[in-house]
Amino acid sequence: MRTLFHNAACWSHGKEIFDGILIEGESIIATGVQALESQFDQSIDLNGAFVIPSFIDGHAHPIFGGREAAGPKINGLDSVDEILREVESFAINNPDQAWIIGGAYEAAIIDGGDFDAHWLDSVVSDRPVVLHAVDHHTIWVNSKALELAAITLETVDPIGGTIARRHDSTPKGTFREPTAMALILDRAPSDSISSDVQAIKSACTAYLDSGVTCAIDSWVEKDMAKAYLSAAQSGDLTIAMNLSLLVTPTTWGGKLEECNSLRDEFAALPNPDLVQVNSIKFLADGALSAGTAALVDPYLDNPDTNGIKIWGDDELIDALVAFDALKFQVHIHAIGDAAVKQALDSIEAMIRVNPTWDRRPVIVHAQLICDEDLPRFKALGVIANIQPLWCYLDPMNKELFLPRIGRKRNDSQYRLRTLIDSGATIAFGSDWPVTSEIPLRALGVPVNRLAPGVKDGDGWNIAEAITLEESLTFYTKSAAYQMFRELERGELKIGLKADFIVLDKNLLDIEPWQVSTVGIKALYKNGLPVEISL
Repeated sequence: MRTLFHNAACWSHGKEIFDGILIEGESIIATGVQALESQFDQSIDLNGAFVIPSFIDGHAHPIFGGREAAGPKINGLDSVDEILREVESFAINNPDQAWIIGGAYEAAIIDGGDFDAHWLDSVVSDRPVVLHAVDHHTIWVNSKALELAAITLETVDPIGGTIARRHDSTPKGTFREPTAMALILDRAPSDSISSDVQAIKSACTAYLDSGVTCAIDSWVEKDMAKAYLSAAQSGDLTIAMNLSLLVTPTTWGGKLEECNSLRDEFAALPNPDLVQVNSIKFLADGALSAGTAALVDPYLDNPDTNGIKIWGDDELIDALVAFDALKFQVHIHAIGDAAVKQALDSIEAMIRVNPTWDRRPVIVHAQLICDEDLPRFKALGVIANIQPLWCYLDPMNKELFLPRIGRKRNDSQYRLRTLIDSGATIAFGSDWPVTSEIPLRALGVPVNRLAPGVKDGDGWNIAEAITLEESLTFYTKSAAYQMFRELERGELKIGLKADFIVLDKNLLDIEPWQVSTVGIKALYKNGLPVEISL
């Protein structure tokens, strides 16, 4: 069955706007004049709509997003009182839930971002409460959680993590970075395979409603991988997915065989393209919001610290070399300039040691980059995965980052134009649920460097602005390239999957601030219409 989509303005990277997409089965077989002049079995008039390739999310945490949907909805609330009311309401409506776990609160709503267990105690004191901050490097817990985890005055900060404390040194209720968060979370009931399958199903629905048909889960542990396998087998995984398997300085040596086995297990699925296990996730540092991003120069609000490097230099090089030798792509979280430098140094060493192959290493976030390190992205073939929705001066930047790192460093974040001009390859990712999974909400932000929907005002470090077509490219073709899927998706091109979005406005005819208001009229995946919430 050949279907012709016509009467549309179709955009794809590197092409002039064209009309006409001819599909057969799951694939595009002609575009433009060739499509319009070819034989077809049925035609669909798109009534002048704007058509783009479906979005590809190059860095996200879909299972975490799905899990959060099952807890108290605190994302976007503007005060502690609002958060407490939501937690209290959830507790009343879920009396049998042994642990209340939710997210994600905005740490910038209070000075310093240290939330107190006693505040949560005022609404729930009989069972543990754990709330994730939007950076997902921080949790806020109540006293019951502290009690069950045996966290006391004598508890020392774990290596690579911090426990916020009151003036008398007692734990306050805020924990930063995975090693500290684990002191609490390891006591919580484990998520089951079945509950994570439901989280995957929920995440897929949210993605499809947003026009995303392919993503990478960039923090996958073994049981989470098993949930993806189950979801793929049951049909609950309804978008294409890459998995990036998490390793740590203390576990990586024992993970080599496990990661290989998981890759083989997914490759044996009837549709091996549905899930690809080809990436390894490394956390090089923490987050600026938590004061744990690794910086070359000290934090201004705490000159005794430069943040946290999670890996020692030699250990990181050894781990990269080992996984790269097994033909796994490396995917390194690095926010501070010292962490970015360490990641680049380690990738350079890895390339020196191992034979050449199409490795496409990724550094995600790269919020702060030393000037001398900018050209190294191109030289080493490193893909910079950037979060477009972070490219404006949001409350977290103004209230938390600015006092910690000063105006010069704060205004040097997300140097997209400089990276592009240096020849770096850029791809976009949402980092959902840290921020919204909706690409249309983010696309215009790096163009005017203002918040979504904001028309007036000076853009944040406007010299780093990019064009809307670049933004579209980074969320489609470039993300496909990062994920080794450029031969199947990311463009409206002959031979690729017929995955595309029909929009109610032409993105190239409106102002950047209006992009977040554009609606999706229809979504096609593998040539078929997808039922979505419009």
